[in-house]
Amino acid sequence: MNKKNKLYELKSFLILWAGQSISALGSEMTKYALIVWAYTQQGTVSSITWLAVCSYLPSIVFCFAAGTLADKWDKKKVMLVSDSIAALGTMAVLYLYATKSLQLWHLYIINIIISFMHAFQNPASYVAVSLIAPKDQYTRVSGLQAFSNSLVTIVTPALATTMLSFFGLEAVFIFDLATFVIAFSTLLLFIKIPKINYVDKKEKFIISCGQGIRFLKEHKALWKIILFFSFINLLASISGNSIMPALILARTDNNKTILGMVSSAIGIGTLLGSILVTVMKPATHKTKVIFLSCAISFLLCDILWATGQIAPIWIFAAFSGNLPLPFLNANLTTIMRTKVPIEMQGRVFAARDTFQFITIPIGLALGGILADYIFEPFMLTASPVQHVLSLIVGTGKGSGMAVIFLITGIIGFIVNMVSLKDSNYKDLDY
Repeated sequence: MNKKNKLYELKSFLILWAGQSISALGSEMTKYALIVWAYTQQGTVSSITWLAVCSYLPSIVFCFAAGTLADKWDKKKVMLVSDSIAALGTMAVLYLYATKSLQLWHLYIINIIISFMHAFQNPASYVAVSLIAPKDQYTRVSGLQAFSNSLVTIVTPALATTMLSFFGLEAVFIFDLATFVIAFSTLLLFIKIPKINYVDKKEKFIISCGQGIRFLKEHKALWKIILFFSFINLLASISGNSIMPALILARTDNNKTILGMVSSAIGIGTLLGSILVTVMKPATHKTKVIFLSCAISFLLCDILWATGQIAPIWIFAAFSGNLPLPFLNANLTTIMRTKVPIEMQGRVFAARDTFQFITIPIGLALGGILADYIFEPFMLTASPVQHVLSLIVGTGKGSGMAVIFLITGIIGFIVNMVSLKDSNYKDLDY
């Protein structure tokens, strides 16, 4: 099949992907602007991490029920309703800010509501892509999604900072709402998602919700890799992008330009990686690519963020540490799409999300607590351990967060290299 025919096969996906990518840009700009607003209001890592906790926890808690319903319900309608409620959340924040009554707890509540809707949207989106994209294009589709995500990551800091500087926070919210209109119209008017012949066995709802877990437990290699990445997500969320903005701001006297450069470097690295995933031949041994990519990311990103104390090192770490991640995500997603029957993907993906991502809000909350109450105060004391650590990560504000990066980087690298030699994952490559 020539390239023209392959592109035609992806026509529906490409239209959906373009609309959703534009909407994602608006959403991420709002998140970025609110992180900066929250940190300048409170000056604590916890003020940032609790925003993220509220964004993750409800979608994980309600994932089982939402995945079951997403298998039964019309995927397009689920996505349209979820996007609409997210837009209402942005409108609420805009109103509160415009009337000078916006407080941090308002954002917590709005994030909880939006996260609840994401519990329905995510499994519906997973299945929708599986339905409109050919199976032999799954890796390429994952690469394109990683490409758009990384492009959004690159553009978000610069565009959000520019809007904040010249037009204020309201302009960011208005831009977000405009991108929602584009995505909503595109999905409503131009995308036809095939129906699934869902067989309703008249089971009790709670039993139906548990089918995703039962499927995973029956496929031990899938179950094991999901539990493994549950642990990896715990490590990554303890440090990672939740603490990184606070680390950079703390060590640069709230220099938003340097934070924007580091954030953009994350996107550039992911962008290049996603391009490579899209154009390269799909890997035969997907699990090896997954573990090796994750190990390299922890080594180059976390450890260099910990030991580096100047912008060029942080920027290099952000770029090089995120370059391998599209290889990890594309191959992991491809395994899931090919190993799970399409009529069960909503429930199985929901179960996967629950177990694989439940550790993220735990890690986010733990990261804020560790930074504010343990490691930052500890690095201001005088002790032999503090002296040794200061030789590695430096001293002063932000050094405690750097220690967290150092610990998670070392552990993440080691466990991935050990898993690289685990023969139990070989079944996933075929």
